[in-house]
Amino acid sequence: MKTSDFYYDLPERLIAQTPTEPRDAARMMVIHTDTGIREDKIFRDLPDYLRPGDVMVINQTKVIPARLLGEKEETGVPVEVLLLKRIDKDRWETLVRPGRRLKKGVTVSFGGGILRALIGDTTDAGGRVVTFLYDGVFEELLDRLGEMPLPPYIHEKLSDPTQYQTIYAKQEGSAAAPTAGLHFTPEVMERVREKGVDIVPVLLHVGLGTFRPVKAEDVSEHKMHSEYYEVTPEAAEKINAARKNGGRIVCIGTTSVRTLETAADEKGVVHPGMGETSIFITPGVTLKATDVLLTNFHLPESTLLMLVSAVMGRKQALSVYREAVEKEYRFFSFGDCMLITREAFGPFHVSEDA
Repeated sequence: MKTSDFYYDLPERLIAQTPTEPRDAARMMVIHTDTGIREDKIFRDLPDYLRPGDVMVINQTKVIPARLLGEKEETGVPVEVLLLKRIDKDRWETLVRPGRRLKKGVTVSFGGGILRALIGDTTDAGGRVVTFLYDGVFEELLDRLGEMPLPPYIHEKLSDPTQYQTIYAKQEGSAAAPTAGLHFTPEVMERVREKGVDIVPVLLHVGLGTFRPVKAEDVSEHKMHSEYYEVTPEAAEKINAARKNGGRIVCIGTTSVRTLETAADEKGVVHPGMGETSIFITPGVTLKATDVLLTNFHLPESTLLMLVSAVMGRKQALSVYREAVEKEYRFFSFGDCMLITREAFGPFHVSEDA
């Protein structure tokens, strides 16, 4: 498969710049993959498509204010540092700008020097290892100096940083939000529970692996950057029990899918564990632990669009995206969403040419 096989034309005016208010008023296209039927709904209709005995899997990661703006100490040149992953107490894997001017050994200052960063080695992904120097508590300084790391296609500043957090965000560590979850409100969560659906949290800290662009012409040559995940024994037990009893696993967002597919064995049994995952899901890869997926509309030629194509086929996915453009759905992080479902039960498998 070629990366260009996942291209679609998107007018810039359809890229959502601000969240829908209220959150659950976003539009939701429902795609029944086995019948081809598509419905135009509102997100708050989601509980109508769930069944008693289903399990809804959410990613409870929390976005940190990972964007730091400072200056090169020797010259005063403006510098941006984006925190991706904590290596240990004071060392982080980061992306830096301007990368060429921040050589190993350069020091960067933030907030007039109350936080400093020593630029270290280059990572395999082209970032930098940075060691922070400070007095006090790093997290408090980050809360004071850092900004929410909004994607580059969002040009408007948030009026409230919590707009870029899910209502169930709990464990800090992400450089980007699991955006499908941004649509939930307490009222929708309560209706899900009233439907007899168990809500099960897992964890994947969103980093470079999720949003790094695919630069290789051949999809198989793209290497995913690893991200930290956790599946607790309780979560695994609930997911496996639901499957055994005929319930469906409803994944909220591609990060939940990647977490479960990392933790599942060949029979679709999810095992508890934690560690790094660099799983790359494309058409032809069998999804063993996912039955239903709620997700936003993703960038052309992205790994996320490739994952969606693994669920419903590339041709059907691109057809859905063309229809979404025609109907002026809102795209990307603050945009509308789609619910991908089917009547059949068992592993998802779509051939590469579907």
